Amino acid sequence: MSSDTYRPLDPVPEKFAGTSFASSLKRAFHATRPKFFTASILPVVAGTAWGACYGSQFSWYVFALALVATVCVHAASNVLNDVGDDQIGTDGRNTGRIYPYTGGSRFIQTGILSQASMARLGISLIAIASLAGVALFFERGPTVIAFGIIGILLGVLYSLGPVKLASLGLGEITVGIAFGVLPVTGAAWLQGATIDMALLLFSIPIGAWVKNILLINEVPDMKADAASGKRTFPVRFGLAATANLYLAVNIAAAAIVVLLTVLGKLPLLAPLVPLGLLALAFKAAAGIRGGPEDIATMTRSIEATLAIQAIGSIWLIACSLFGVWF
Repeated sequence: MSSDTYRPLDPVPEKFAGTSFASSLKRAFHATRPKFFTASILPVVAGTAWGACYGSQFSWYVFALALVATVCVHAASNVLNDVGDDQIGTDGRNTGRIYPYTGGSRFIQTGILSQASMARLGISLIAIASLAGVALFFERGPTVIAFGIIGILLGVLYSLGPVKLASLGLGEITVGIAFGVLPVTGAAWLQGATIDMALLLFSIPIGAWVKNILLINEVPDMKADAASGKRTFPVRFGLAATANLYLAVNIAAAAIVVLLTVLGKLPLLAPLVPLGLLALAFKAAAGIRGGPEDIATMTRSIEATLAIQAIGSIWLIACSLFGVWF
């Protein structure tokens, strides 16, 4: 599909109209971009699976609290990112977006929710996450507060405040930490696992696959981001470098799984799926090199990246649970 015939889609305001509580809840839910929640759910499940294998105090209650806290921070980050992008004008001028994957939720631009309403929603979600954090504090102690503060700061400062990590060119590494190292090690620690080098290595592929979702989603938004001063990796280094980084991250993720297998932390078949997923990664990287003008190919590349993250993470969860069952 060429850029000449492509018209970017948006959410339809009529579908979210209404003054009832159910209508308000529907607007709030969809404003959080729930299609991407696997990026926070699966890291927590992966860390919990590692904790079930190597920890000493597994608790379903603690797992549920960790999941609520992490998903709410993720949802808040998505909402506040829309606020930040609207403030600098990148979403408003983004005519190359591929909805619903890139360009934000479009709720502000279409008038479904105001910027102020989105900000209030983001703050409310952080409050819910904080309540779950307080409950975890009573279960596991003060270290929980450190995990929570770091997570909230990364989520908020990604696009808001005086820092705006995404505008400084630090968005990709921030997402890798916020959706890999932090939730995986935190969830594992909550179940009694030691935060050691093996656990840190285990968290890297999880975060790397999520980081690549952000990286490829930034490609269609390049022009709007550049015009708004948002210094993403594609804006700074171009398509070829972005494709190379995308591939390198996938290869590194597979290599780390191989290393963990050699170290005896994962079963012998653990590298099978991450190595197999490299075939999808090469195709997606080719889509990046082709540029955002080929909308159909770009969309397939984004969807392949989402599949890599979901399949890879579920596979590592299964590999971790293998140690519990066998």
